[in-house]
Amino acid sequence: MEVLEATKKRRSIRRFKDILISAEAMEKLKEALIWAPSAGNVQPRKFFFITDSEVKEKLREAVRQSFVCDASLLVVACRDLDRASTYGERGRNLYSITDTSFSLQNLVLEACELGLGTCYIGAFDGEKVSEILNLPEYLKPMLLVPIGYPAETPLPTSRISEEDAVKEI
Repeated sequence: MEVLEATKKRRSIRRFKDILISAEAMEKLKEALIWAPSAGNVQPRKFFFITDSEVKEKLREAVRQSFVCDASLLVVACRDLDRASTYGERGRNLYSITDTSFSLQNLVLEACELGLGTCYIGAFDGEKVSEILNLPEYLKPMLLVPIGYPAETPLPTSRISEEDAVKEI
């Protein structure tokens, strides 16, 4: 699959089949994460791959969205503020976010290539997630991404026009 094809094909999936993700697919997802670009190659990001149903259930309470437990895999993406501090406040407040986002975009595109569905979750109790995963103070949960084989095929959503999105100068 070409990148633009995966970009257009990807959908937010909230219903998953009860099928485990293979170890080979898991490795490809990890590889996609770590090969994303990073400002100054600092790589201020850490990802937790959660397959344990008890941990997913605890995280469901922090997210308040039950479908996270239905996914074979739940990825918790964290910004690493210690690593980001190489670039001071800009590193902590910008680069850690953009670098983690680049990794997640790689992740969802690779998941699409593998026939897996994903959904970004940004609305959650970060303190509760940190507590459940026993995160050190320098790791800040940014997004959660449930991943699994889709049990639905949503239609594409609308996009703003190219003219509204892009200004050529």
